[in-house]
Amino acid sequence: MSLSMPRQRLTWGGKYVPRGLLVDLEPGTMDSVRGSRIGALFRPDNFIYGNSGAGNNWAKGHYTEGAELVEQVIDRVRHESESCDCLQGFQLIHSLGGGTGSGMGTLIINKIKEEYPDRIMNTFSIMPSPKVSDTVVEPYNATLSVHQLLENTDGTFCIDNEALYDICFRTLKLTTPTYGDLNHLVSLTMSGVTTSLRFPGQLNADLRKLAVNMVPFPRLHFFMPGFAPLTARGSQQYRALTVPELTQQMFDPRNMMTACDPRRGRYLTVAGIFRGRMSTKEVDEQMLAIQQKNSSYFVEWIPHNVKVAVCDIPPRGLKMASTFIGNNTAIQEIFRRVGEQFSLMFKRKAFLHWYTGEGMDELEFTEAESNLNDLVSEYQQYQDATADFHSEFEQTEFSICSHEPYTHE
Repeated sequence: MSLSMPRQRLTWGGKYVPRGLLVDLEPGTMDSVRGSRIGALFRPDNFIYGNSGAGNNWAKGHYTEGAELVEQVIDRVRHESESCDCLQGFQLIHSLGGGTGSGMGTLIINKIKEEYPDRIMNTFSIMPSPKVSDTVVEPYNATLSVHQLLENTDGTFCIDNEALYDICFRTLKLTTPTYGDLNHLVSLTMSGVTTSLRFPGQLNADLRKLAVNMVPFPRLHFFMPGFAPLTARGSQQYRALTVPELTQQMFDPRNMMTACDPRRGRYLTVAGIFRGRMSTKEVDEQMLAIQQKNSSYFVEWIPHNVKVAVCDIPPRGLKMASTFIGNNTAIQEIFRRVGEQFSLMFKRKAFLHWYTGEGMDELEFTEAESNLNDLVSEYQQYQDATADFHSEFEQTEFSICSHEPYTHE
């Protein structure tokens, strides 16, 4: 699990040091990062870890083991925040299936939100997916986490391993993708989201602008990210990198990093962050064209629901690129799937003693399940809102046009 404040700090030696914290309840992952190619990049004080691990148990991460370590984490967060010129907000990268990322991750979010209530809180959350499942109790951990994320984050970018594997197999033609390949896709997306904070651009965006434009209702802040261009290594030279090509690929369901099909839902809002030397006029024209061509996939009660940012500096090794962020009602599929798996186990009270043994109450499970079901219903309600809108309009029109005499009561 890692926490970062966008923008890096310049040290006296003239090198950039990531303003990031790496946190875990066991030392193994920290050792592997420290021993890796990028180990020397991070400040040694910013590796914070326990020794016991969370054992895939949300309650251990949130209430017992995690609670013992959280003050140390918040101290480092304070230290890093004080050295910021203009603190935009926080980004947390965590998994919702295990115990540390989900339990302690949401605890850290709660503590930061208490201390910095006016700063933006973004999370990149790795969602459990049925095909790539590592843990039996994933549905419990994920449901309890979503219950917290609903209340305490401004934007949650939902990523899952199933979608990342699909991109590696189908699009990048990698037969045996490694975690490095999957993490590279996540890093491309994260880099795109914070581009405007780090580089100059013709049409800039920041975390707050993104949140304001992307979240029409406070609870519906779960996004589907994507990235373009994604091309197999051998095919790159046969593909022209143009704004129309990028726009086309951005909206392709195969490029989404969340395992749900956007064509089964409707877009409430979309953000496109373009990088490289390009004309903003062409970007606007292409985005408008794709919106008009696929108008049935966009809700009509948010008239201009596509936000665009253009930054001059492309990612390394590319002439131009774009990051896609979609707030689509189809994301309810993920929550519905997790909710169904949760209900199957919770009905029988399976594995519950591991959680209650750490001091949790059964009522918390019931509340979390109910909150998740409400979220699914809300997404469905706004997906169907068109018909409701028309019927309301027809009723209003009828009452205005009726010739009944007006009586004042």
